[in-house]
Amino acid sequence: MTRDENSADEIWIVEHPPVFTQGLNGQPEHLLQGSDIPVLNTDRGGQITYHAPGQLVVYTLIDIKRRQLGVRHLVTLIEQAMIETLAQYGLQAIAKAEAPGVYIADKKIGSVGLRIKKGCSYHGLSLNNNMDLTPFSYINPCGYQGLQVTRLADLGVHIKTNELAVPVVSSIVNALA
Repeated sequence: MTRDENSADEIWIVEHPPVFTQGLNGQPEHLLQGSDIPVLNTDRGGQITYHAPGQLVVYTLIDIKRRQLGVRHLVTLIEQAMIETLAQYGLQAIAKAEAPGVYIADKKIGSVGLRIKKGCSYHGLSLNNNMDLTPFSYINPCGYQGLQVTRLADLGVHIKTNELAVPVVSSIVNALA
């Protein structure tokens, strides 16, 4: 993908087939066991994570230079979008400055992984909705040994992933307005 100062900002909403993605700083020891799930190296920051159907993935293709946003501000904006969305479903979530992402009762439910190149963001967030969490046990999620993950379905929220995208994207768009 080619972007320049004239490119419009975009938000992509997707679901991935089962895949582990390893960030630029990814350490191979965070893959704890092999499986038939492919491992793809990506150009985003962070360690290894897992994506699968039933997980909302939102790519934020934003010219942060044009919008005069810092990287930390963008990360906070993305985390806040997930926190606000989860609150709409009666769930209290928090962000942790020392471990980017969104947590409920010390279990990770949402991740942030970005790449900033020439003042533009690539990649974005993932929010666990109703996916098989078993493959997270094959890795140290985001490079954290023993980190537990959760999903909306385990917390009593049953929603289609495309419906979950609406409040998340709305929050991001409103924050950027």
